[in-house]
Amino acid sequence: MDVLTTIKKIGIVPVVRGATVDNILPIASALRQGGIPIIEITMETTEALAALEKATNELNDMLIGAGTVLDSETAQQAIFAGARFIVSPSLSVDVIKATKQHQAISIAGGLTPTEIVTAFQHGADMVKIFPAHVFGPKYIQSLKDPLPHIPLMVTGGINRETVGEYIKAGADVAGIGGSLVNVKHGWAADELEAITQRATELVSIIQKERKEEMHA
Repeated sequence: MDVLTTIKKIGIVPVVRGATVDNILPIASALRQGGIPIIEITMETTEALAALEKATNELNDMLIGAGTVLDSETAQQAIFAGARFIVSPSLSVDVIKATKQHQAISIAGGLTPTEIVTAFQHGADMVKIFPAHVFGPKYIQSLKDPLPHIPLMVTGGINRETVGEYIKAGADVAGIGGSLVNVKHGWAADELEAITQRATELVSIIQKERKEEMHA
């Protein structure tokens, strides 16, 4: 499985905050059933690394990555635990270098053209525009005009109502958190079913927008 190609093809990276060893497998299974075999486990909680390791050990058919990675040490720990891609909310050249040194995909944070180009020049495979909703789809379109060669992932405030506009504007991938998976909602069967349903809808929206772009 080529990591970058798979991420671009699916077009959605579910961002899971508050992952634990107990909830990560049910969440991942629900996402996979909805057509998204990718999960980003954010690193700011105490059980995140253990959840990531469990997911990579037991979910061979899913692409597991780490998010909210702020320093090279965390990047290395996540990769050693099995992360195939590393996502940051900010630009850290150290994180990019550590990620590439260990043969993982680097999705570095950036917001301004300077940050985006700097991240790409230092080896980032994709740049995460965060927080995307503050500037909106028109900002993405403005970035893509002079920087068509740099893959962009939009994250922050993206949901089923807005994701299509970002794809239409030129975003390659959308990172989607609370509107897709919200740990606070608990883990009854109906919530897992809802995650699957939301994932299915998002995949459908992405595919629809891409088809329309091809025929435009």
